[in-house]
Amino acid sequence: MSEATRRASIIESLLFVSGEPISIRRLAHVLDWSTGEVRSALQLTANAMVHRGIRLQLDGDQVQLVTAPENAEFVRRFLGLQRSAQLSRPALETLSIVAYRQPVTRGEIEEIRGVAADRVLAGLVSRGLVEERGRRRTPGRPIQYGTTFAFLEAFGLSGLQDLPGTDADLPAQASFGILGLKEDAEAVQPALS
Repeated sequence: MSEATRRASIIESLLFVSGEPISIRRLAHVLDWSTGEVRSALQLTANAMVHRGIRLQLDGDQVQLVTAPENAEFVRRFLGLQRSAQLSRPALETLSIVAYRQPVTRGEIEEIRGVAADRVLAGLVSRGLVEERGRRRTPGRPIQYGTTFAFLEAFGLSGLQDLPGTDADLPAQASFGILGLKEDAEAVQPALS
């Protein structure tokens, strides 16, 4: 077994037993490797999992193992999970804005959508799709929001880099379409709750 393969195997084992996201810095510290060595091992691990039932999911400095999105329906049935309630059009619009502009404040979301976003944003936070990401260092210190690992998992993304490309002149009314969702849909069901 090559050194690179051995390192990828170690990373996979640690992520498997963790059960929650781990920072790359923490992995480097525990393993006494550089962050570059950890990232190389993560890349090798991710490549090895392309056709398997689990995937490596990376969000910034955090990494975890998740179910392959194409198997989500089978996992849901096996675990006896109910489908989560569908997301409304305003929720999808807000979620799209957060996904592509994060970290973003409620005021910025409202400016883009042209309507109040506090209730919709609170709903996305309660579903675990959006989370607070600190406060902006501007007057009033508004809360900044970003997407979560649950968001990535629900939409079958390995990381934010997998979001579809956007058109800079995309109108706010169609902003939810950037997640690859049908514009005429009344509501959309994420892959797994």
